[in-house]
Amino acid sequence: METTVTPFPDSHALFPRGVRLYAAAVALIDKLQPLFALALRLYVARIFITSGLIKLGNWSGTLGLFQNEYHVPVLPPHLAAVLGTAAEVGLPIFLVLGLGTRAAAIALFVFNIVAATSYPDLSPAGLKDHILWGTILLVTLFYGPGKIAIDEWLRRRYVTRVA
Repeated sequence: METTVTPFPDSHALFPRGVRLYAAAVALIDKLQPLFALALRLYVARIFITSGLIKLGNWSGTLGLFQNEYHVPVLPPHLAAVLGTAAEVGLPIFLVLGLGTRAAAIALFVFNIVAATSYPDLSPAGLKDHILWGTILLVTLFYGPGKIAIDEWLRRRYVTRVA
């Protein structure tokens, strides 16, 4: 009678234990997802609203930037300054509240592209920032605002479930 030597005694017990540990870790990550989604929304909202508030704080300087530095296609500089500043100040509020989140995310995504392409002297580091912000906005667009959002409360309250 031959004896088989197992390199790891009780190795058959390690696999189920590993699966259980992995499942527990996944369950914890799933519970943290709403906080992570909120953190992403708050991070990107802070970036845009800060920029908008700086523009509001020095409106003559903002108009000068749009006349001389930023080359927004199609729009006259004054209108581009007003619309751009309004977008930077207003849309992040919707992200923070989680209200119309996906619409705000796509609007800010487009705004981000226009902002990055309208400034010819954008540095490579600045471009990387815009790519990061655009990626976060796309994550929010495709995965939604998470459970800590007015959108989620509205969905639970008013959307009937289809069986």
